[in-house]
Amino acid sequence: MQLIDLIETTVKGLGYELVEFETSPRARLLRVFIDRPESEVMQKSTIGVDDCAIVSNQLTRVFTVENVDFDRLEVSSPGLDRPLVKAADYRRFAGQEIQLKLRVPLGNQRNFSGVLEGLDEAGGTETVCLRENETQHRFTLDNIDRARLVPKF
Repeated sequence: MQLIDLIETTVKGLGYELVEFETSPRARLLRVFIDRPESEVMQKSTIGVDDCAIVSNQLTRVFTVENVDFDRLEVSSPGLDRPLVKAADYRRFAGQEIQLKLRVPLGNQRNFSGVLEGLDEAGGTETVCLRENETQHRFTLDNIDRARLVPKF
C-alpha cells in the first residue's frame, strides 16, 4: 500500500478528512493536514489539538505495524488559508474568496483572486469558476497549481 493511501485510510477511519500530505526528502518528516468532513463541519468546531493528537497517535501505531521509517510526524489543521486540493474542495467552498495560481498562464497572468463560484463538470472536464470583480474566469482543474482560501478576520 502506498504511504498516502495508508494515511488517508487511517485518517478517514478516525472520522477526519485528509486535506494534504507533505514529506521532506527521503521521507524523514511526514506532515499531515486534517479537517472535518463536510457533513460534520456545521455540527462540530474546527480541528483542535485533541483531534491532532488522536490522529498522530493512531498514525504512529499504524506506521510501526507497517514498518514506515520516519523521524518526525506533524499533524495539524489546514489553517484559515486552507488549500483547495481535490475537486470536492471547489464544490464545498463555493461562495468563499480564494487565491489561485495557474500552471500555465492565461494571457500573461498566472495569479488570480476572487469569489469561487464552484466547479462545473459539464462536458467531462472539471472547470473552476471564479468571479473577480465583474469578470468571470474559468480554469480547468488540471491547470491549477495552487489554490487557497483567503482568511476573513
